[in-house]
Amino acid sequence: MNNSQKLEQFKIEHLSKVYGRRFIFNDISFDVKTGEIFGIIGKSGSGKTTLLNLLVGIIKADKGQVLFRDVHLINTHDDKALRPVKRNNKDLRRIYGFAAQRPSLYPNLTAWENLMYFGSLYNINTESLTSNAENLLRLMDLTQAKNVKAKKMSGGMQRRLDIACSLIHDPKILILDEPTADLDPVLSEKIWHILKVINQRGTTIVLASHHVIQLEQLCDRVAIIKEGKIAAIGFPKEIKASNAIEETIFVRTIPGNYDKIISQLKKTHIKNDVQKYKIKNKELIIDAIKSSGVVNELMKILPELGEEVVDIEFKKPTLDKIFIKIEREDSDKHKVADHRAKIQKIKAKKKAKAAKKKAKKEPSISEPVIKKSKIPKVKKIKSEKVKTKTKIVSTKPVKEEKTSKEKNNIKSVPKQKKIESKKIEQNAIVPEKNYDDSTDNNNSTEESQQEK
Repeated sequence: MNNSQKLEQFKIEHLSKVYGRRFIFNDISFDVKTGEIFGIIGKSGSGKTTLLNLLVGIIKADKGQVLFRDVHLINTHDDKALRPVKRNNKDLRRIYGFAAQRPSLYPNLTAWENLMYFGSLYNINTESLTSNAENLLRLMDLTQAKNVKAKKMSGGMQRRLDIACSLIHDPKILILDEPTADLDPVLSEKIWHILKVINQRGTTIVLASHHVIQLEQLCDRVAIIKEGKIAAIGFPKEIKASNAIEETIFVRTIPGNYDKIISQLKKTHIKNDVQKYKIKNKELIIDAIKSSGVVNELMKILPELGEEVVDIEFKKPTLDKIFIKIEREDSDKHKVADHRAKIQKIKAKKKAKAAKKKAKKEPSISEPVIKKSKIPKVKKIKSEKVKTKTKIVSTKPVKEEKTSKEKNNIKSVPKQKKIESKKIEQNAIVPEKNYDDSTDNNNSTEESQQEK
């Protein structure tokens, strides 16, 4: 069956996810077909793990929805069998297995005990569970490690056991996050082989990785994620064809005057097809758009220059080069856009500063003239009021000084009276004098002293 005729296992519609102020995904839509191996490619931090968690409902989307095909329905081939993950998460759990980037095993349990424990979570009967565990140990080449505790296993063995635990309930969908992370090439190759065998049994596999070359060899279709968008999706061949870059030609000749060969090629009609070239390890390496035309010209030029052909090899661009090209193209566009935005901001600031300077040098007729004429008049009026106040204030201490002198004179009078009181008779009448209120108090004190 062609891939286009296969049913959708997952259907993602206008999905968006935001963390803080950053769009992890911004309105993406794609589907995953039943029975295929679907690869998700992206650099670190691009959102691969987040997308896997969105597929199985571990994380909720801020916008859009994820639909899955429920294989337990009678009308499973109908579009009505596509059900939202958000409202039917329990049904989805029965048909998928998930192996995270780090193995989620119980370290003090053996391989067999881990398998039996995870199988018991799906209410599988003992006979079926035992049969599944034995088959998975055989498939993962872990039969000899059946009674070995997980903490004593190597990294590759733990990874294989983790995948086995995710398959213990015989799911229709297997989700894998970086299945070959931190593994050497030999163990990685073993994992890829196991995944092919699992897929041949009819299991749909969705996996995320930044190992592009391995995904190109394994996956039926791939999606390249770039800054919250699907930059490319389809068969690896289709992606390479739609993002065509130059092919590489390796030429080895004797005596190997490669500079003359290149100068002669530039004189021919295919000079524009030669993008770049370099000489490395006694070999001429040419990157050309149309490699067949360049090779035909080489075969004409080499005998004329007395060059004997030792070896000519072609290499078509791999998916990792396409991935790098997409990353660079988008980053270059963003750099140019950011640079233009910065230039516009700088120009706007300069214009604003120039406008402020002009406004200061050329003031308007209404504001400055009226304000400057009014301000000094107000100041003069205020200053006169202050002066009058100071005059009034200055007169007060003068009066106080006079009254103090009078007080001293008044105080001196009773002293004389004290001296002359012996001569004056008790019933003598002293002439009255007009004093201030302050002097009345002094007189009262004098009379009291006289009575004494």
